[in-house]
Amino acid sequence: MADIIYRYNDSIYANITNKCNCSCTFCIRSLKNGVGSADTLWHVKNPSKEEVVEAIRAYDFGENKELVFCGYGEPTCELDVLLEAARVAKEEKNLRTRLNTNGLGNEENGRNIVPDLAKVIDTVSISLNAPDKDKYQAVTRPKYDDGFDKMLDFALKCKEEIKEVKWSIVDVLPEEDIEKCRQLSARTGINLRIRHYT
Repeated sequence: MADIIYRYNDSIYANITNKCNCSCTFCIRSLKNGVGSADTLWHVKNPSKEEVVEAIRAYDFGENKELVFCGYGEPTCELDVLLEAARVAKEEKNLRTRLNTNGLGNEENGRNIVPDLAKVIDTVSISLNAPDKDKYQAVTRPKYDDGFDKMLDFALKCKEEIKEVKWSIVDVLPEEDIEKCRQLSARTGINLRIRHYT
């Protein structure tokens, strides 16, 4: 059975689903079955809301003060599970909560989910992946033709309602694209984090 809660470096993560509405060319799940303390993050069957909540309640977070929702799927594809799990993490474990997302949760759920996220999520990190529509479609390969615009709209909505919002990219992008991402970050006022690809 796949791990629901796992540790990677100094952070604790919740792996709540394997569903994803993208097929990114660089996705780590195409390379190996697990990361950090998890031998596998591939669920035979996606865990129920009750299973995720129980895993959070049972886990000893020690000195860790944050739970990150990020695994081998897109957390907003299981929105009800995400929202309840984040509520429990905050109210019962006194943790900060972070959502790592591809930014297509509004499209996935057919509505603006940001007000719901704002109630239980402290930080949103959105995978920007590319600086423009064409490159985004080629790299991220979302289910939607206009994924870049939908991701951008989601990011701007998050900025209005959530304490901390940032974009992330991996450093495998050409320097020209990284610079364009920096420019987009400056125009929108959304911070950019450049991650090292491992």
